[in-house]
Amino acid sequence: MRIRRVVTTREGGVSKPPYDSFNLGDHVGDDPAAVAANRKRLAEGIGLEPERLVWMEQVHGRTVAVVDGPVDGPLEATDAVVTAQERLALVVLTADCVPVLLGDPESGVIGAVHAGRVGARVGVVPATLDRMVELGARKDRIEVLLGPSVCGQCYEVPAAMRADVEKHLPGSASKTRSGKPALDLRAGLWQQLADAGVGRLGLDPRCTFEEKSLFSHRRTPGTGRLAGVIWMES
Repeated sequence: MRIRRVVTTREGGVSKPPYDSFNLGDHVGDDPAAVAANRKRLAEGIGLEPERLVWMEQVHGRTVAVVDGPVDGPLEATDAVVTAQERLALVVLTADCVPVLLGDPESGVIGAVHAGRVGARVGVVPATLDRMVELGARKDRIEVLLGPSVCGQCYEVPAAMRADVEKHLPGSASKTRSGKPALDLRAGLWQQLADAGVGRLGLDPRCTFEEKSLFSHRRTPGTGRLAGVIWMES
């Protein structure tokens, strides 16, 4: 089984500013027709029918859904989704949070996670690993991509918040270039996944705040959303 992963950029869509142009979020105020056109273009680009893409209503929680086929509309109040079905694409939307794409190519179990500060702090990624194992995955076979997100030098937070997140997600404490308190969620998630025994870890080093070809809510509040997508093909 081949596991495929895609992370979109701002380019190649039809949305007008400030959502220009490949916005895939339907909850940010963009023209619904433009979002629908962009989502259709994404499906065509990865060779699947639009109904084979599974979307989530992300709420910064740790609820994990398991799906075994196409879903009508977004999964309500869900921040992670897992499946063992071939050619069913799981989609996570981000604009600074960490998209986490997980797959065990031997068992054919995949997952997509929206890991922002709150979700990462309360354990959405370990909860996803547990659901994947229930479906037959093995942690030492799981391969993970941590997608683009705001980096540890750009994500400034109050000192108390940094200490609280570090307590729950060790390795995430960071500093900005000027020495102010910050968070590096990808570093914390990397450590969490490695400590859990995950087999292979990969990281897209791009910072959404610094990279203008990516959407960033911290850089431009009211902007669009990127998609991290994972699916399987035989």
